[in-house]
Amino acid sequence: MTNKCDFQILRLALPSIIQNVTVPLLGLCDVAVMGHVGGAAHIGAIAVGSMIFNVMYWLFGFLRMGTSGLTSQALGARRLDDVGAMLRRGLTVGVGLGLAIVLLQVPLRSLALMLMQPTADVAALCAPYYNICVWGAPAVLGLYTLTGWFVGMQNTRLPMLIAVVQNVVNILLSVSLVVAAGWGIRGVATGTLVAQWTGFAMALALLWRYYGPTLRRHPSTLASLFSGLGRFFRLNLDIFLRTLCLVAVNLWFTSAGAAQGALTLAANTLLMQFFMFFSYVMDGFAYAGEALSGRLYGARNDAGLRRTVSRLFRIGWLVAIAFTAVYALAGDVLLRLLTTDADVVRHARRFLPWAVLIPLSGMAAFVWDGIFIGLTRSRGMLTSCLVAAAAFFALWLALQPSMGNHALWLALLVYLALRGLVQTFLYRRRTP
Repeated sequence: MTNKCDFQILRLALPSIIQNVTVPLLGLCDVAVMGHVGGAAHIGAIAVGSMIFNVMYWLFGFLRMGTSGLTSQALGARRLDDVGAMLRRGLTVGVGLGLAIVLLQVPLRSLALMLMQPTADVAALCAPYYNICVWGAPAVLGLYTLTGWFVGMQNTRLPMLIAVVQNVVNILLSVSLVVAAGWGIRGVATGTLVAQWTGFAMALALLWRYYGPTLRRHPSTLASLFSGLGRFFRLNLDIFLRTLCLVAVNLWFTSAGAAQGALTLAANTLLMQFFMFFSYVMDGFAYAGEALSGRLYGARNDAGLRRTVSRLFRIGWLVAIAFTAVYALAGDVLLRLLTTDADVVRHARRFLPWAVLIPLSGMAAFVWDGIFIGLTRSRGMLTSCLVAAAAFFALWLALQPSMGNHALWLALLVYLALRGLVQTFLYRRRTP
């Protein structure tokens, strides 16, 4: 039974890990293309434009997470009418929000540039990038819903396939339009836009191919679409507010590092790559937790749920220990692979021990997030994030005068650990 449980976890986790690994390759390609045909302003414009959309779309991540949890529960309970209604409801909301972004693109662009305050030359190049990419908002948010629905249906292979094709299309088009056609930054933006709509269209085609008969047998009435909106928005409001906490901590970590000088900012940026590498893997197990815990909860299989939670944490601890060992033994090598600047490497070594501890302090937060999404315990996720964020800011303000950048890293590790600890307490309090 244990081997079967581990197989189910890995079957869902591995495609998601592969999907996550494709993400940094795309960003690296965009920067490399601009770096060879443009100057620092072009690279900066790509960075600013990407950040605008990353933050904007991250805030709408509830479309994926909320859809995943509710769909997996409905599947486990064999409520196929609800499975279909959840898909249609999520797509309606996601595409609707995307259209709203398109309609409000001008004030949203002005607000984003005002908040990020790029230099005039970067802002001038960022505007055409934004003006093209914003038309992909309905496709991106629609795909969020479809990805969450596929995960809820215990299928992470389709999102992996879509992500790989999407990124290949983006890279090929961007290189062709920039290098061969000479479109400059508009070529990168056009490649991104076409890839986004390609991914959405591919997801719809795969949906029809693999799930069309089921959806046709269980059509949704207009009343059923609206009947679940209350729960849908209550769940997603908690996830949205929790995401705001994550954004606040991440932005503060970056800005607090920048306030300590360019060298510290560069060192922190390099060391945060250790967190990113770990998150690509752990997010895969979080996806598995969403799918399996939601299905088992919906089926009222308490024994199976407890067994799955236990196996998720056993695998999670093995992964965290492995990453910690690699970072401890090869952290200096990784830093030198990430940059050739000896001063940055030397400065980053001072804070390397903190980065080594990231996997052990953050593993539980990743696993619990997946489980809580599957169980639709969004209020617990929000509570844990609020407590952890409060501790982060309190520690930073109290210790920064005496510890400097070390206080920032200590606050980050406590923040990650507290998220996991609070969720552990909340889960055990509500689980017999």
